Amino acid sequence: MAVGLSYAVSKLQMLSTSDHASVVSMNLFVALLCACIVVGHLLEENRWVNESITALVIGVCTGVVILLVSGGKSSHLLVFSEDLFFIYMLPPIIFNAGFQVKKKQFFVNFITIVMFGAIGTLVSCSIIALGVTQFFKKMDIGSLDIGDYLAIGAIFAATDSVCTLQVLNQDETPLLYSLVFGEGVVNDATSVVLFNAIQSFDLTNIDPRIALHFIGNFLYLFVASTLLGVITGLLSAYIIKKLYFGRHSTDREVALMMLMAYLSYMLAELFYLSGILTVFFCGIVMSHYTWHNVTESSRVTTKHAFATLSFVAEIFIFLYVGMDALDIEKWRFVSDSPGTSVAVSSILLALIMVARAAFVFPLSFLSNLAKKNSHEKISIRQQVIIWWAGLMRGAVSIALAYNQFTRSGHTQLRANAIMITSTITVVLFSTVVFGLLTKPLIRFLIPNPKHTTSMTLSDPSTPKSATMPLLGSAQDSETDLVGHDIPRPGSIRALLATPTHTVHRYWRKFDDAFMRPVFGGRGFVPFVPGSPTERGEPQWQ
Repeated sequence: MAVGLSYAVSKLQMLSTSDHASVVSMNLFVALLCACIVVGHLLEENRWVNESITALVIGVCTGVVILLVSGGKSSHLLVFSEDLFFIYMLPPIIFNAGFQVKKKQFFVNFITIVMFGAIGTLVSCSIIALGVTQFFKKMDIGSLDIGDYLAIGAIFAATDSVCTLQVLNQDETPLLYSLVFGEGVVNDATSVVLFNAIQSFDLTNIDPRIALHFIGNFLYLFVASTLLGVITGLLSAYIIKKLYFGRHSTDREVALMMLMAYLSYMLAELFYLSGILTVFFCGIVMSHYTWHNVTESSRVTTKHAFATLSFVAEIFIFLYVGMDALDIEKWRFVSDSPGTSVAVSSILLALIMVARAAFVFPLSFLSNLAKKNSHEKISIRQQVIIWWAGLMRGAVSIALAYNQFTRSGHTQLRANAIMITSTITVVLFSTVVFGLLTKPLIRFLIPNPKHTTSMTLSDPSTPKSATMPLLGSAQDSETDLVGHDIPRPGSIRALLATPTHTVHRYWRKFDDAFMRPVFGGRGFVPFVPGSPTERGEPQWQ
C-alpha cells in the first residue's frame, strides 16, 4: 500500500513538474511574441528590416540562449509540428487574405496570377526535381527515391507570400503588389496540392497512365477544394441573411462567421482536399456576401478580429521557425560532414533562382501579348522585382519538409536530416538576405513609383486592413459599368485583349439577378431595425 502511494505521489510530482515546465515555456513564448510586435513597431520605417525578419532573428537568438542554458541539449521552447502549422496557424492567415482581398484587382489580374501561381509552380517544381535528381545522386547524402526528389521539387516551389508582401508597398507599386500577392496564395495552394498528389501515388513505376491519373487527381483537388470553399461561404451568407442573428446578438454573428470559416478548412482536410484553397475562396465569398448581411458592429469586429488573428499567426510562425532552426537533434546527423550540408543548400538556392526565372520571364511575355495598353504590361524591371521577391521560402516549405522527411517529429536517417537542415538553411538565408535586399532593389529599379489610380480604387463598404495586400476592396460595383459601353468581343483576339472587362460584365449581371437576392450582399440586405440598412445604405433594385 505504502509502495503504491509513494509511486502515485512520484507520478503526480512528475506530471506537476511537466505541467509547470509547459507553463514556463508558454509564458516565455508569449513574451517573445510581444517583443516581436514591439520591435517590429520600432522598426516600422526601416528600409531594410520587416516583421518576418525581426521574428526570425529574435527566434534564432532565443534558440542560442536556450542552447547555452541547457548545455547543448535543446534550443526550443516548443517543437515544430506540421500539424500545429497546418491546422492552427495557416488557416487564419489564408482566410484573412481572401477576406480582405480587393476582389476586382485580384480578378483583373487573374489570368496572369493563375499563370504564375499554377503553371509557374509546376514549371518550378519540375526544374527543381530534375536538378536535385541529377546533383544529389552524385553526392553522398544517403538514400532518396524518386518520390523524395519530386517532393523536394514541391517543397521548394512554395514561395513565402507573407514575407514578400511585407517588403512591397501597395500604393507605390500596385501592380507588383497584386501579382506577388495573388501568385503567393495560388502558389501555396498549388504546392500543397501537388505535394499531396505526389504522396498519394506509387512513383516507382511511372507510365503514361499514371501520369494522366496524376494530372486528373491534381485538377480534381484544385476544383473540388475551390467549390467547397465557395459552398461553405454561400451557406454562411444564407444562414445569416435568413436568421439575422444581429437582431439579438452580434456575438453570434461573429462567432458563426469564424466557425464557418474554420469549418471550411477542416472539411477540406477531412475529405483530403486543399484546405488552403478552400479557406481562401471561403474568405472571398464571405467578404462578398456574408459580411454585408451582418450589423455594422459585427463588420468592424470581424474585420479587425480576422486581421489580428492572421497577424499573430504570422509572427508565431516565424518566431517558431527561428527557434527550431538550431534544434541539436537534426544538426547532429550532419555535424560530421558540414560541407555536404552547405553544398546541398547552395544547390537548392541555385535551382530555386533558375526555376523561378524559367517561368517569370516567359509567362510575363505571354501575359503582355494579351494586353493592348502599355501601362498594363509588365516591364522588364517589374519582372526582375517579381522574380526576386518570390525567391524567399518560408514556413510552408519547412512544414512540407517535416511532413516528408520526419517520422513522429524526429529525424532518424542521415539523408532526411540533411534535407531538413538544408531546408531550414534555405529558408533563413532567403528570408534574411533576399528580404533585406528587396526594398533597395525596388528603389533602384523603380526610383519614382507612380501611383496608379486605376489600381487603388477603394470602397468604404468593404473590409479593409492597411497591413494586408490588395485589401480594401475596389468592390465590383454596378457603378463601375455606368457610362462605359463595353463592346462585345468579335473575335478570340478581342476576347483575350479585354477578358477581365467581358467576364466582369457578365458576372455582374448574373450576380445581381440571381446570387445577391438569395445570399444577400451590398444592396440586398433585408431592412431590420439595427441592421446596416437602417443607416440608409442604398438598395439596388
